[in-house]
Amino acid sequence: MRLLHTSDWHVGRTFHGVDLLADQERVLDHIAEIVVADGVDAVLVSGDVYDRAVPSAESVRVASRALQRISDAGAQLVLTSGNHDSAARLGAFGAFAAAGGLHLRTGIGQLADPVELHDEHGPVAVYGIPYLEPEPVRHAWGIDGRGHAAVLDEALRRIRADLAGREAARSVVLAHAFVTGAEASGSERTIEVGGVEQVPATVFDGVDYVALGHLHGPQRVTGTVRYSGSPLAYSFAERTDRKSVWLVDLDETGLAEVTRRELPVPRALATVTGSLDELLTAEDYAGLAECYLSATLTDPVRPVDAMRRLRERFPHAVHLEWQPEGGDTQATLRYAQVVRGRSDREIAGHFVRDCRGAEPTGSEADLLTEALAWAGRADRAGSGGDAG
Repeated sequence: MRLLHTSDWHVGRTFHGVDLLADQERVLDHIAEIVVADGVDAVLVSGDVYDRAVPSAESVRVASRALQRISDAGAQLVLTSGNHDSAARLGAFGAFAAAGGLHLRTGIGQLADPVELHDEHGPVAVYGIPYLEPEPVRHAWGIDGRGHAAVLDEALRRIRADLAGREAARSVVLAHAFVTGAEASGSERTIEVGGVEQVPATVFDGVDYVALGHLHGPQRVTGTVRYSGSPLAYSFAERTDRKSVWLVDLDETGLAEVTRRELPVPRALATVTGSLDELLTAEDYAGLAECYLSATLTDPVRPVDAMRRLRERFPHAVHLEWQPEGGDTQATLRYAQVVRGRSDREIAGHFVRDCRGAEPTGSEADLLTEALAWAGRADRAGSGGDAG
């Protein structure tokens, strides 16, 4: 049997204010193409189908079209809810959807009730664990342990109890969690509770394959425990990720092979650093015109209307920072030391210097003095006394 492991679609997510629905639909269409090209029997989506609990109507349409194309390509689907999803909304009409090959596992009452798939070697039990909010689940199950590790441990205990009654069944588990040893990319929403969000990979021992969701970088935790990652990059920290899905082959004894299929990149991400004039004129940056761009400007004085000017050359620039070359970006960490024993005039002058790496000019210094005088502190500003 061949399974395709994907997760964290986050349909409806924006990227620094840019609508990504068209990019998302293109990548999800490619998953349907992989189903056809590689003869996939079932697609596993391990949570965060949507980016928010109440997705927009267009987000629902994009996700629905993607699921329909995957189904039309010949695969069954097993979906779980993630921490971004509304489990109740995603799971609505689940009993009816199952008749068409879409199996939704969004409630704790279903996690030990597997989707049973069959091939020439017999049954494969696919268990879907939705994102488990620790405190409500702990109380519902009446367990003493706290945090994600405790509730996932109990979930796997229930799954193993069900699996023990299934003769020679191979097993697959979908889960949405942060497993120890994996790396976050920065675009995930934290699921930390009580200071502990990570769970050990050993909680999944005995399962033939574990299809994880939540972290956006594709990665192997162990030979049988993997994250597929998100199908698109959702932060500039992910710009070098090879976005992909895992093809999971099961033989008569369990896991046989896992292979990667890379996904298309509708629009690449890039970061650049330099003065505004350099970014607008240097030939080295000519190839970045079609990228989502994050720019860090190093001009000593903050350029006026910088984003508009950047977009004349880089129409998909979405993020802009100003870090003047030689400026002290850590000044706020030592505020008390900087202001101690200084006058208001000196403090204002140091603020200008720390922000842009240069002392105020003569005319700027005069303006600072006038501003302080206008604020009613002229004598204090000129005395050199303690500014507190």
